[in-house]
Amino acid sequence: MTSTAGVAPVDPHPGGSTTRRGRRLTGYWLILPAALWLALFFVVPFFTLISTSLYDPTGSIETGYQVTGHVQNFADAFGQYKQELGRSLLYAGIATLVCLVIGYVLAYAIAFKAGRYKNLMLVLVIAPFFTSFLLRTLSWKLILADDGFVVDFARQTHLIDLLQLLQLVDGERLLQTPFAVIAGLTYNFLPFMVLPLYASLEKIDVRLIEASSDLYASPAKGFFKVTWPLSLPGVVAGTLLTFIPAAGDFINAELLGSPNERMVGNSIQSLFDIGDYAAAGALSVMLMAIIVALVLVWVRTSGTEDLV
Repeated sequence: MTSTAGVAPVDPHPGGSTTRRGRRLTGYWLILPAALWLALFFVVPFFTLISTSLYDPTGSIETGYQVTGHVQNFADAFGQYKQELGRSLLYAGIATLVCLVIGYVLAYAIAFKAGRYKNLMLVLVIAPFFTSFLLRTLSWKLILADDGFVVDFARQTHLIDLLQLLQLVDGERLLQTPFAVIAGLTYNFLPFMVLPLYASLEKIDVRLIEASSDLYASPAKGFFKVTWPLSLPGVVAGTLLTFIPAAGDFINAELLGSPNERMVGNSIQSLFDIGDYAAAGALSVMLMAIIVALVLVWVRTSGTEDLV
């Protein structure tokens, strides 16, 4: 009988450890392009913006700027532009809510009622993206013109009175009012709401909705107990994709509003144009920090773990 004590076991798969190590490295190589892209176009600009917000405010384009850690820039920018900052969050919030109502109805109709026209309706949703953002916004100047049919309809149906009560218009015109800016934001960012909602609704098993009716739930109760909870990932994704760019937008306020409807994006653009980089950077960082905080609160309170 031969003893095997002290004899090292033979690896049945020579080079197996090398193969496993290579597989682990493959994942890192695959994410390398994305990591480089993020580093070049996100991390570097982010730290550049932080540095800009800490410039010495006494600098200028002619004399140059120095990073002196002047945190007072944030307090000065907030004190001077807090109205524009609050107005941006308010307009973006209203536009997001309107997009959610309209987009949910549209996404629900496409997911469950469109039938063979589903693909056609999806194409129609994204069709505005084939034209310039600027042209789409300028078209609203014609739609909301004082002598246009929309203003006449609003006057005849007394809708203008309701908008006056909500302080969305001043007088009997729609252009250069908060209503015009919110309408432009809603129109331009509506597809960002519809597509995530459709993606969530389309995955819902229709048999679950039918089961709720079999259990004697009313259509409204079945919707809030089955459809709405299952579509929450799309709701959260859609609201984020709509609110974030809407809060920083400046085109709609520039073209459809008046100086009384200036948003924080307009102020940031103006500050960069005149060379006040310290205030512009501080205002940009504040807007970004507020949006990030709101996003974290919204995602946490909505309880959409499926997003991750």
